[in-house]
Amino acid sequence: MRTAILFTMCAGMFLVQLDVTVVNVALPTLGSELHADVPQLQWVVVGYSVVLAALLLTGGALGDVLGHRGVVLTGLGVFGAASAACGLAQSAGWLVAARAVQGAGAALLLPGTMAVIAGTFPGRTERARALGIWAGISALALPAGPLLGGILVQTAGWRPVFWLNVPIVAAAAVATRRLVPPDVRKPGRVDVPGAATAALALGSAVYAVIAKTPWAGLLAVAAAVAFVLVERRSAAPMLPLPLLRSRQAAGANLVSAAMNFVGLGSVLVFTLYLQDVLRADPIAAAAAMLPMFVPMVLLGPVSGRLTARFGPRPQIVTGLLLGAAAMLNLLRIGPGTGYWTLLPTLFVLSIGMGLLTAAVVTAAVADAPDERAGIAGGINNAARQAGGALGVAVFGAVAGEPGARASFVHGLHTLGFVSAGLWFVAAVLAVVTVHRRVRGKRLEPTG
Repeated sequence: MRTAILFTMCAGMFLVQLDVTVVNVALPTLGSELHADVPQLQWVVVGYSVVLAALLLTGGALGDVLGHRGVVLTGLGVFGAASAACGLAQSAGWLVAARAVQGAGAALLLPGTMAVIAGTFPGRTERARALGIWAGISALALPAGPLLGGILVQTAGWRPVFWLNVPIVAAAAVATRRLVPPDVRKPGRVDVPGAATAALALGSAVYAVIAKTPWAGLLAVAAAVAFVLVERRSAAPMLPLPLLRSRQAAGANLVSAAMNFVGLGSVLVFTLYLQDVLRADPIAAAAAMLPMFVPMVLLGPVSGRLTARFGPRPQIVTGLLLGAAAMLNLLRIGPGTGYWTLLPTLFVLSIGMGLLTAAVVTAAVADAPDERAGIAGGINNAARQAGGALGVAVFGAVAGEPGARASFVHGLHTLGFVSAGLWFVAAVLAVVTVHRRVRGKRLEPTG
């Protein structure tokens, strides 16, 4: 019974992670069919991740108040319905709206599946093992997304990329209803003003970058200030501000945001480069992107063991410096160069991110009290998602239309230089803020 519950929750989390990357390989094809330009394609990606980042902590709070089983079922229903709407989309605007609803469903699923697993496996050791399986299966979605997307797009078109979710969601919902017992609801409230101001701040910031609209940037700043004020006054804040007083947690969350800013932004522009500049077909482009994902998945457990032995700082600093060197390699790319010039960036960047992921999560939750470790992990996850959404916006805006090859390659040069600088600064920040060793407690995976 417990194994079946674990498998069901892993299926839900796999879908959440899969839809972060699966759509990238489909972008050139759906852009052609829906007559979408690069800014609209950016919104197809970030419409999902912006809502996911903004509502992630709210999804966890809803589970605490309403019961995680019910929230997981609701998340599966929303995610499945939105996936069907994506598959039926007749315009770029329709697709972006459906992707945003998908993000809302994912925001319910991600913390809900983790909470159900934690409740199913109450023992510390067995819970750590179960959450490790959950995290490992979700990590497999990273290489599976582009490869599966490429196969589907080339053989059946882009719509099955989204229709594939529907039967999986239906099966997971039936299994959840039958296997997962109703949980005890806890008294509390959901921080609706916090969720609204967070979504407005992040959405406005992304819109300002993609649309190059200054007023949206001012709105983002105002909404961010309002969010802080709301959280300071809320009796049940979505983001407990005392958790951010830890210098290490603040540094780790900033590093996490920088990591996904470059990582997910790179996935967008590299996919466009492979298909629109190098003229690779979807399957070939998906296979060409595997060196950016496979080392990251394989190194995740290794990074966890290294972090347990040596502390998070060495892995964070090493990963960031490797990633900075990888992005500087983009300066070697020219209009006439091929895949082999890009390959070192894909491979070394993946190694850097593989070393980073477990270490930054560990650093983010290390100073939190045991009863707040889940919230601290959720904050770190939200920081990663927000950084990724902003990264997709910025990378797409800087690179521009891939049809203009010389301009697009120049944009890659700019992104390589800026990304290397950002990760070098993040490495310095890690040296200043992150402890050499984890202090005083053994940590469990937080997702």
